[in-house]
Amino acid sequence: MVLSRGWSLFLIAVGVWTWAIWPRFAVAIWNDERAWSAGAVGEGSPTGFLWVHALLIAASLAIGTTVGVLGIRAWRAARRSSSAPSSSPPPSTSPR
Repeated sequence: MVLSRGWSLFLIAVGVWTWAIWPRFAVAIWNDERAWSAGAVGEGSPTGFLWVHALLIAASLAIGTTVGVLGIRAWRAARRSSSAPSSSPPPSTSPR
């Protein structure tokens, strides 16, 4: 299956968006006092709040990376199929 260039760009944009948003969210979670048992950033052991969000962030980055890579592969496939000569024979011009 070959996706259109529009859908390919959409998938690439989703991958880029994922990498633009989730690392910033990770920093916000890390700096949240609820992430640490002592109630201060970096002090005490990590809480369930931090672990759950870390898992969510890791899964989202993995999915976003996969979607972005698929978008890049689809873009390349669409470019190859549009530049490749047609493999079907030319239409017959002889009368039947």
